[in-house]
Amino acid sequence: MIKICLAALLLAVSAAHPAYAEDPVLAKLFAEQGLEGSVVISSVRTGRTFVHNDARANRRLPVASTFKILNTLIALQERAIAGKDDTLHWDGQIRDVPDWNRDQTLASAFKVSCVWCYQDLARRVGADAYRRYLRQTEYGELREPFGLTEFWLDGSLRISAAEQVEFLRKLVRRSLPFDEFAYDTLREIMLAEQTPDYALWAKTGWAARADPQVGWYVGYVESRGEVWLFALNIDLRGKDDLALRPKLARAALAAKGIID
Repeated sequence: MIKICLAALLLAVSAAHPAYAEDPVLAKLFAEQGLEGSVVISSVRTGRTFVHNDARANRRLPVASTFKILNTLIALQERAIAGKDDTLHWDGQIRDVPDWNRDQTLASAFKVSCVWCYQDLARRVGADAYRRYLRQTEYGELREPFGLTEFWLDGSLRISAAEQVEFLRKLVRRSLPFDEFAYDTLREIMLAEQTPDYALWAKTGWAARADPQVGWYVGYVESRGEVWLFALNIDLRGKDDLALRPKLARAALAAKGIID
């Protein structure tokens, strides 16, 4: 009986934290840059998955601005904002990022990762709604108590690369608790690149308060009749490494023949 229970427990743990074989091609990309990080790439249709650094891929890290993917859906669903062209009015306070120092739309706020814009939306959404949506979507782990306008910035909300991919799988399948308008609007503003051969939807993240700081690039690609999900994170050695987030993700996708 004890052996059966132990076997069931091990099976449950394995299902919650799937283990993948190390992909040497992906590992080489990280080694060439001298970076500590991980990436998960997975097909929606077949479930085929490529991983570098499985242990890290299952480790929860601060979500940073990758939360804007889910946060946008929540804000639209809760009618905290009417649509992608609705205006968020700048308060006149000068901030470090020049692109933030003006009125924004939801579309522009997502593109420039405007912190004050999403803090404004958070106040409209409210803490109880966030708790409910995070529970319903099974999105990472939220540590209580949390600050309403800081929880995705200060490390209170954490998620692993593997969990990011599973969230994106639900997003692509539209199996999350959001209406078609929210899905369609997010799809419009999340589009990062489109070529004759593929289209890529993505969001960066920079956990600047973590030690070491963490950089994210997560999203999905429609290519050759398939949809591929990806989540990459790296330890940042300095601001120069920020550009490596999309660069390395694209290199990984190209190495697996998903994009050119």
